[in-house]
Amino acid sequence: MTGAAEAELLRLETAVTAIAANLVELDDNPARKELDRSRLTGRTATAWADATEALTELWEGYRLLTEVIARAAAMRDKRRPSDSDRTRFAHEVLGRSVTLSTKVVPLAQRGLLGPGQVHTTCTPAQLLSAMEAAFATAVGVATRAGEAWDTLVPAAAEAASALENVRRLTRASAGSLTALDEADRRLGLFTATLATDPLGVEERDLAAVRSLIRRADAERTSAGELRETLTQRLADAHRLAADVDAAAEEARAAAEKAAGRFPPHEIAAVPLASPRPDLVAIDALATAGHWSLISPRLAGWTRQARELLAVLRDGAARNAGLLATRNELRGRLDAYQAKALRHGLAEQAQLSPLAAAARDALYVAPCELSAARRAVNAYQDALTAMITRNGR
Repeated sequence: MTGAAEAELLRLETAVTAIAANLVELDDNPARKELDRSRLTGRTATAWADATEALTELWEGYRLLTEVIARAAAMRDKRRPSDSDRTRFAHEVLGRSVTLSTKVVPLAQRGLLGPGQVHTTCTPAQLLSAMEAAFATAVGVATRAGEAWDTLVPAAAEAASALENVRRLTRASAGSLTALDEADRRLGLFTATLATDPLGVEERDLAAVRSLIRRADAERTSAGELRETLTQRLADAHRLAADVDAAAEEARAAAEKAAGRFPPHEIAAVPLASPRPDLVAIDALATAGHWSLISPRLAGWTRQARELLAVLRDGAARNAGLLATRNELRGRLDAYQAKALRHGLAEQAQLSPLAAAARDALYVAPCELSAARRAVNAYQDALTAMITRNGR
């Protein structure tokens, strides 16, 4: 077999493995599933129709490519290939061996010596290139639609919540609802379009809704109401800051317990940033009476503090989980060694090295939990198998 053909077959075999994984992952993509379920309109409907056709071509191309590889591999693996086999092998891998379509030529359009069918063919490399383009088309549409939904659906829900809150407060104070009605109309149109045509919406339309809500809220809110609301929000912020401080202390304690006992890359780092200085600055604005400047800053501070709190709690849980997992594995090893002792197998020649390996893995620092788990499982499986054999 020729070196070039063998190298190309190896490249195709590697490529088809990656293609299978990527196609399955694309099939499982949440945005792709949502696009299939939704009644699409506008730009998204057009783009997804093209993407769906590209997906069909992708799967058909995958089938054709795997067939070519199978035929070529069978020829390559022959123990004594003939010259004809070598020629056919080179043609399969390097030549126009892929039949993309077969078209029947109407009798009225044939010449006397003309063929009854026309075959469209290409090389495996050309097919692979076309599949890459089709994959990019399908992934591009699914990605853009998914990003639009992931970003704008929560943003629209947040805007709807803000609108309803401002509407409730405006009604209570007998204020004008004109701006809010317009915001409601625009938000409804935006939300309806987003549901069926995520590629056809513009973020600036949602920004215009937010602007209307802010304007209505500013017109409604008196200085006293604003002060009262922000005073309560500041109190909530101080409670949140206390929660962050407690979570930071807990996260540091968990990290210290895990330090040295496990590899550094498995230990969750504890963020050093503290939200306290920014909250002190907001308190200073309140003391100076600059209430109109506080609300946006406090909203941003609260969002960041909650995010930090979540990170700290997750880190503490992860580091505590390392110790809990190690202790569970140690307990399991002890239990199975006791079981081996009851069955008179504690000093069995096949089991003793496995038990020693598991104990070494669990009582070394740093402890690789994955390796320790495998060692404990190996000892457990060997002991169970030996007890079963002895019972028989």
